[in-house]
Amino acid sequence: MKRETLFLKLSVILIGTPVLALCLFGLPWIAKDAAGWELAYFLYGIISVMYVSAIPFFVALYQAFRLLNYIDRNKAFSELSVRALRNIKFCAITISALYLVSMPLFYIIGEVDDAPGAIVIGMVFTFAPMAVAVFAAVLQKLLKQAIDIKSENDLTV
Repeated sequence: MKRETLFLKLSVILIGTPVLALCLFGLPWIAKDAAGWELAYFLYGIISVMYVSAIPFFVALYQAFRLLNYIDRNKAFSELSVRALRNIKFCAITISALYLVSMPLFYIIGEVDDAPGAIVIGMVFTFAPMAVAVFAAVLQKLLKQAIDIKSENDLTV
């Protein structure tokens, strides 16, 4: 089990690295490049949402890392794991809500610049975290039920 969780921990790190690079290098470059553009203020709003959404993203990655540590220590069926999944779910809902609120900015840029792909990108940023939130909620509920069954079995023995 240690190999699998090590692989998943490396995956968590590899998922976070490009997002960190985007926050440090990509978004400032995009903001600087758009300085003379007529829709720059709308783009600045989207960039602000991206920076704010990075906070719950990294919190969710940290919670996933903690969950993998619980699995390593044979504490997968504990209240700590349920709490980590709940935090991941709330982070994903927060990210989705942030991008849902920014959808009018994606729409304005897509309409004025005649780029319907901008609207699709905004929808992906909105619905992908929602899928993660639903998945985390299902896992949280299943884990909670497994913990309840385990505690009932422990009491009957």
